[in-house]
Amino acid sequence: MNKSHIKTDLLITAFMLLLMVLSGCNDNLDNPSSKNDSNHTVTGENTHKAPKVDIHAAIVSSNVEALKQHILAKSDINQKDPFGGSSPLMTAALFDKQEMVTLLIDAGALLNVKNNDGSTALHTAAFFGRPAIVKLLLDKGVDTSIKNNTGATAFDSVAGSFDDVKPYYDMIGQSLAPMGLVLDYDDLKTTRPVIAEMLK
Repeated sequence: MNKSHIKTDLLITAFMLLLMVLSGCNDNLDNPSSKNDSNHTVTGENTHKAPKVDIHAAIVSSNVEALKQHILAKSDINQKDPFGGSSPLMTAALFDKQEMVTLLIDAGALLNVKNNDGSTALHTAAFFGRPAIVKLLLDKGVDTSIKNNTGATAFDSVAGSFDDVKPYYDMIGQSLAPMGLVLDYDDLKTTRPVIAEMLK
């Protein structure tokens, strides 16, 4: 397994997510009152309307009410973003949205879905130092043996030295900072080995 391939895949995924949110989302991110339009999902007795805000944008903007409306409207909670193929669960893991991870899991989100790079929500939560989300996924029986396109498991993404991957955290952090991604390097140095132990 080549560590540089793991880092490159994560960087590309983060960059694609940034493009998706910046270009594919409408301007109603922070306005829960403008959530509904004439389109709604009707399944049996369900007549709840999906919000206008895209499910990924709702997660990035911490719009819990919009996510709840998507769930009530029976929107596709496994909808992949059009660029990197990340699921809403991956987006929530990336941005450390624990409440939203719980909502998605409880609503039946698929835990082991892969993005275009073959990474899962567990890969994302592990690499970005989200031990609480890693635990939530482990408690629900996520598959820890899944390898991404470079042959790396979630464990592999945190088993190496922080210094080896710091340049990639730098690039991802700078790219996604405008969307609210905060990478605490001291925390990452501490949590990476903790997560590695969790995943052994």
